[in-house]
Formats: sequence, C-alpha cells, structure tokens
Amino acid sequence: MDVTQAKQEHLLALKVMRLTKPTLFTNLPVTCEDRDLPGDLFGQLMREDPSTIKGAETLMLGEMLTLPQNFGNIFLGETFSSYISVHNDSNQVVKDILVKADLQTSSQRLNLSASNSAVAELKPESCIDDVIHHEVKEIGTHILVCAVSYTTQYGEKLYFRKFFKFQVLKPLDVKTKFYNAESDLSSVTDEVFLEAQIQNITTSPMFMEKVSLEPSMMYNVTELNMVSSGDLGESTFGKMSYLQPMDTRQYLYCLKPKPEYAEKAGVIKGVTVIGKLDIVWKTNLGERGRLQTSQLQRMAPGYGDIRLSLEMIPDTVNLEEPFDIICKITNCSERTMDLELEMCNTRSIHWCGVSGRQLGKLSPAAFLSLPLTLLSSVQGLQSISGLRLTDTFLKRTYEYDDIAQVCVVCPYTSNEC
Repeated sequence: MDVTQAKQEHLLALKVMRLTKPTLFTNLPVTCEDRDLPGDLFGQLMREDPSTIKGAETLMLGEMLTLPQNFGNIFLGETFSSYISVHNDSNQVVKDILVKADLQTSSQRLNLSASNSAVAELKPESCIDDVIHHEVKEIGTHILVCAVSYTTQYGEKLYFRKFFKFQVLKPLDVKTKFYNAESDLSSVTDEVFLEAQIQNITTSPMFMEKVSLEPSMMYNVTELNMVSSGDLGESTFGKMSYLQPMDTRQYLYCLKPKPEYAEKAGVIKGVTVIGKLDIVWKTNLGERGRLQTSQLQRMAPGYGDIRLSLEMIPDTVNLEEPFDIICKITNCSERTMDLELEMCNTRSIHWCGVSGRQLGKLSPAAFLSLPLTLLSSVQGLQSISGLRLTDTFLKRTYEYDDIAQVCVVCPYTSNEC
C-alpha cells in the first residue's frame, strides 16, 4: 500500500492508518471425551482462556474484539476513514508544520484535510493528529497523498510526501428490468413495473437496511415488497433482512404517471427517466454503506400517431342486445389531424350508428372521448374489432382490431337460445 519518495532524513515521521470497525475474536476449540488420554485438560485450558465465553467455551466466537490486522477491502458506497499522525522524532523544535491530505481518483483530486492552516511549532516527542473521512463514490484505483512541510530551527524549509494506494471494489451487482402493465388497447393505465435484482458480491453478509426507489417528477411509486399483516406490513424477506455472499434478492416497484402527465400524450413518449434506486446496508459491527444508481431510463411503448384505448366497457353483455362503450382517441403525433371514423362489422360484432362520420380536428397531444354502441350475435368471449380512423389531411388510415374482449351471455334458457 505504501509508495514513498526517495529516502531522505527528516525530523518528522508520518504514519497513516486506516480506521475500521474491529471484528469479534474467534478461536479454534479443541475437545475430547473424558475417557481419552488428555481427560479434562483441554476443557480446563479453554475455561481459563480469557477470550472464550464463560459457560460456552466450545463456541468459536469469543467475547473479545480484534483490531484490523491489514488494510482490508474498501467498497463503493462506504466511508473511508484514516488516522494521520505526524511525530517529531528529533530533539529540535520544528516550526510552521503543514499537513495536507489529498485523495486522487481516476477523475478528480479531493482535499480531505480538516484544516489548511499551519501549526506554529512542534516540540520534540510531540505529534499532530488528524482524522479524515470520505464517502467513496468511484470504483478503481485511489491514491491517498499525504504531504508534510515544515521549517527547522535553523530556518531550513523541508518537504516530503507519502503515497498510499488502494483499490475500491464493487459491493453489489444491480440489474433492473421494466415491465409495461398495458397488455391490450382496453387498458388506459400507463403503469410500469420495475424489478430490481440485487446481488451481494462481497465475501461477508450484509444487512439490507433500506432499498427504495426515488421516482422522477413524472411518476408516483408504490413499493410491492411488503405483505399486509393486520395493521402493520411485513417485509416479504422476513424480519431479519440479511443478504449472504453471492445471494440475490428481487425487489418490485409499481410506477404510475402523475395525473398531470398522464393526460399529455406527448410527454411520456420515447426514452423517459423513471428514477433511481437508493440502497443502504450494514456490514461488520454496523459499518454502513450507501449506494445510489444513476437515473434509470426506459423506452416508453410506442402508440403510433393515434392511440385508441377504452375508458368504459361492460364486463358482461347480453346476446343480440346493444351495449355502450366509450373510446378515447389521443393524438400522439406532432401535427393536427382531421379524423374520420369507419365502423366495419365482423362475424360476431355489429356496430350501431353511422359509419364514415367526421370527428373533426384533433390537435397534438389532445384527446376526445367517443361513445359508441354495438351488439354481438355470437355467445362467448368475443373480440371487439373493426374500427378504422382516417386522417383526411394525409389520407392515412389506421385500423384497430382486438381492441378489447367482452363476455356475451344468453339471457334466456339454453333451449330458447
């Protein structure tokens, strides 16, 4: 980790140590049966060992804490903390001591020093201490550059640096998938379902404190990771939300456009920003980490120049009896249209009314509600088809089949039908 400049005798000594949480001390218990040769010797030694738990000496986990023995791993989203100490090893009084700590990443250089002012003097066997903190937001190589400048009692100005190189690793593998709620033209909802797959790619378990979706200004979000249990909801992952190494967990969210955006056909079109995931976890003895993804984007489904959907349709209708539906026609293009409606009968569906009527002009992003009447001559689940819209300006025709399905029943007895 330590890469220094060319050797030079200095009056001051610089020491840098990473600050991390300790770990619980573990030992390897050795036991035997009473009839074996050692008898109770091993048991007595373990009872006298101060690191074991009294009454449970055979457990590997002890009551003591162990200080870090090496630099360890640093993961993206964690807080890097380091202790910097400058000690006067000489018998001289050193003046104007300035300690500076910078963190060099692949894209920027950050100043982490708490104070940029120089210390007036440092007596022999005295030291200057500082603790720096930095939330790691980039993966890859990081270099901690510690520079010390000072003046000797003879007025000579000296300067030296030390470099500490370390790697920042990726703690989680996050994959996202989008699902559109709309499956046919009978749906008027623009709901989007987001599935987030989060995998722990570290070597230690994680406690998942929070996994939430912060939506963009166009959407409202509903979290679907809770199960209703009385008045309080319970997480689908249980009370202890631990994620073991290499385990994967799936989170589901439902996003719905806000009313002011849902009514504008031209807004939710093409590539739209959904929001970003905010993930908070804890590891060894509460070591906290936080990771935010970049803005998640999805390609909104294309509806062409004109979108036809249904605002109202009955679930069940009677055979050979007229019933009403309400269609919503939305201009998704960037030009004004002059629309004409044609209604074409099919084998089972018969439209009531005048075909070929003018609907008038429709501006971009505008919509109109159109009530229509039809009947079915065949029982069972029937598909509503046969609508045709024509833009008389461009002489362009748009046909709509399988708009929706309706259940047709006979109101009479089976013999009469």
